[in-house]
Amino acid sequence: MGKYLFTSESVTEGHPDKVCDQISDAILDAIFEQDNMAHVACETTAVAGIVNIMGEISTTAKVDYEAVTRNVINEIGYDRDELLFNGHNCKINNMITTQSPDIAMGVNESYELKDGEEDKYNQFGAGDQGMMFGYACDETEELMPLTISLSHKLAKKLTEVRKNGTLKYLRPDGKTQVTALYEDGKVVSIDTVVISTQHDEDVTLEQIRNDLIKYVIKPIIPENLLTDDTRILVNPTGRFVIGGPAGDSGLTGRKIIVDTYGGYGRHGGGAFSGKDPTKVDRSAAYYARYIAKNIVASGIASICEVQLAYAIGVAKPVSIMVDTFDTSKYSNSEIANAVKKVFDCRPAAIIEELNLRNTKFLPTAAYGHMGRTDLNVKWEDTDKVEELKKALA
Repeated sequence: MGKYLFTSESVTEGHPDKVCDQISDAILDAIFEQDNMAHVACETTAVAGIVNIMGEISTTAKVDYEAVTRNVINEIGYDRDELLFNGHNCKINNMITTQSPDIAMGVNESYELKDGEEDKYNQFGAGDQGMMFGYACDETEELMPLTISLSHKLAKKLTEVRKNGTLKYLRPDGKTQVTALYEDGKVVSIDTVVISTQHDEDVTLEQIRNDLIKYVIKPIIPENLLTDDTRILVNPTGRFVIGGPAGDSGLTGRKIIVDTYGGYGRHGGGAFSGKDPTKVDRSAAYYARYIAKNIVASGIASICEVQLAYAIGVAKPVSIMVDTFDTSKYSNSEIANAVKKVFDCRPAAIIEELNLRNTKFLPTAAYGHMGRTDLNVKWEDTDKVEELKKALA
């Protein structure tokens, strides 16, 4: 494969799009605390001092959406007027309606059940049509691409040193980016690290650069991957005082590559935050990751991409595809057949196996939904390794 560069990015929880993702998932969590069978599709926009909550929700829960929204914004750190976006006094517009009965009809009773296929996992169909991808590789301990793994860790560290007071001049908004140099498919060094962070007006670029290298970059980037040729770019525009929804509008679901694999593998296009698990955009994407990670963890392949595709109202996927990019001794069709034996890809089965009725989704809304071994989410388990090996024996 020769030499090549690959880049991934992440953003902090104060990025305007991530503010919206977190509000949407916080509302989902608040509803599920009272009614975990609710149908939720919640989207948020934020700009300057205005937050709009939109979508379709059908639930018995009684939730103060405004209070939930303000709490999220304040917890992120937008809690004072000097930031030009303040959770205490921003305007919040609630435009939530109920789910369309035409959509609910397919979710409440699957095509298979209507056709007489009695089975508890045929109780409801997919909440929408579409395709979802899962990916795993052996570049990191969590079986994620190195560039997105490091980008997330940098973004998380940036927030940590802001919130714990190490760098008090930092503000909530920020972006990170890592470029790795590959030789024959293996990372040999880090070519470039980029960090753009919002900051107070009275701090110099020189201080920001020195502090971020010391407190953020060096604790995260492995020393053996840094070379004399590694470029470190900190706030390359020279100034980043106005940020968050005051500097740019935010929208739920606009960071889907940040949320998944940083550009590695393909993406079906669906977003996650604010959607209950009957929406296969979310649940099947998690399950595809679960399948791919178990395949790589088993040693069957060193790289794996899984595609699941669904028709609205139908429980069984219309297709299951596995691609190991020539890193397995087994054919892709052989592995796909093993997957069908080991994994039940019907939405009701996915929800039960991944315990999605009892999962807190807000913590996934920043720093990635995949590779999150810090959150103890089921889709990061590797408990199907032996079953997969047996199915291929």
